[in-house]
Amino acid sequence: MSKLAENLAKAERYLARFRREGVLNYINGEALPSLDGETFETISPIDLKPLAKIARGKAADIDRAAKAAKAAFAEWASMPGDTRKKLLHKIADAIVARSEEIAFVECVDTGQSLKFMAKAALRGAENFRFFADRAPEARDGKMLRGGNQINMTTRVPIGPVGIITPWNTPFMLSTWKIAPALAAGCTVVHKPAEFSPLTARLLVEIAEEAGLPKGVWNLVNGFGEDAGRALTEHPDIKAIGFVGESRTGSMIMKQGAETLKRVHFELGGKNPVIVFADADLERAADAAVFMIYSLNGERCTSSSRLLVEDSIYERFTALVAEKAKRIKVGHPLDPETVVGPLIHPVHEKKVLDYIRIGREEGATIAAGGEKFDGPGGGCYVTPTLFTGANNGMRIAQEEIFGPVLTAIPFKDEAEALALANDTQYGLTGYLWTSDVTRAFRFTDHLEAGMIWVNSENVRHLPTPFGGVKSSGIGRDGGDWSFDFYMETKNIAFASSAHAIAKLGG
Repeated sequence: MSKLAENLAKAERYLARFRREGVLNYINGEALPSLDGETFETISPIDLKPLAKIARGKAADIDRAAKAAKAAFAEWASMPGDTRKKLLHKIADAIVARSEEIAFVECVDTGQSLKFMAKAALRGAENFRFFADRAPEARDGKMLRGGNQINMTTRVPIGPVGIITPWNTPFMLSTWKIAPALAAGCTVVHKPAEFSPLTARLLVEIAEEAGLPKGVWNLVNGFGEDAGRALTEHPDIKAIGFVGESRTGSMIMKQGAETLKRVHFELGGKNPVIVFADADLERAADAAVFMIYSLNGERCTSSSRLLVEDSIYERFTALVAEKAKRIKVGHPLDPETVVGPLIHPVHEKKVLDYIRIGREEGATIAAGGEKFDGPGGGCYVTPTLFTGANNGMRIAQEEIFGPVLTAIPFKDEAEALALANDTQYGLTGYLWTSDVTRAFRFTDHLEAGMIWVNSENVRHLPTPFGGVKSSGIGRDGGDWSFDFYMETKNIAFASSAHAIAKLGG
């Protein structure tokens, strides 16, 4: 039996429960259908065949979940940090124990290749461990001395929060949002993306089996226009953490305004990788290829604009094209596959439309640029490189969110910086140069929340994660996550019998 055939058999065993039972909402420790009994169907992008029926939650289901989260909040928030730490580590242990199941389900549900999803489940466990270890100190603050008073700051969890996660790497991104919320002492209502809802059900199940109290973590499936809107408008939900499109983030902000909701947005990107002639070109090419074609190009931090110094433009883009043409497109459960099918026919059409637009705008396709006849006949698109482009083209300005890279030449540092900043987005940037002073100078003026110099995206969990401009609001990671999920309180103690102004006496 080939490795692919073996993996397919395993995947069918893991998916059998979903095919048989569907996916219910999970509220206050119970698996529940939607109150009106309505469902929707999720399909696999591999062959476009149905995977499961999903409970379609609406406002009434969100209300039920929000009330459960509110009822569970006081006890969870007052639980000692050390106790929460132990519970979150138990969740991490359980994720590791079921990591193969999680990875296989995610591959079939999203089209992402096993090469990357096998690590995503383990990364999810690491997210829980990282924030578990910080739970005991989450409420810690500072002591600030005044003239005749001592100030003590502390932090308290903000309350029940709503988490809305995307479809591209749903399991890992759910842990990235939910783990710090739980560590801070918040309770959660989670609405996963409707295109890839399966592993969210596994995750909440794992958490409660590990001992998480009922009502602390609630799951409601559904669509943005009903479940998502109800969550962002619900008065018991004090904050919304959202990962997704910039346009949707704007809608959430409007919907949450009436209840003055705190928001944290990780939104879109049109991230530049800037390559100067003095860079290590082989390493830079490998990094550029990895950051646009891994995870099917469906990642907010992908390096979708390639800005190259004109003296090496032809040589460097030829190197990238050669690498792109060698990338294996195939079944996501094939261990050799790098690029699997895109998430859904709707998204596949969007990506293919952008490839058509790029041609019409006058750019040259140096690699890929077409639908791929992959196993199962699903949403496969070849790794694509556009050359001869300029920054005014739609393919250089708009987020495609697929395996499509647009290469643009620049003549000098000033033009490179102008091109890099000439977009509505500002999530990440990648700079390749051997000139240290240039690296300091350039990164100081590059409009991005995160920048890597002579590196691809290598995440260090204590560092802040987030963007500027239309790429987001706020930061995740390390103590920055607690700043979002907690309120800071100041208590001032008089340290002497100071003079108090006397009024009316």
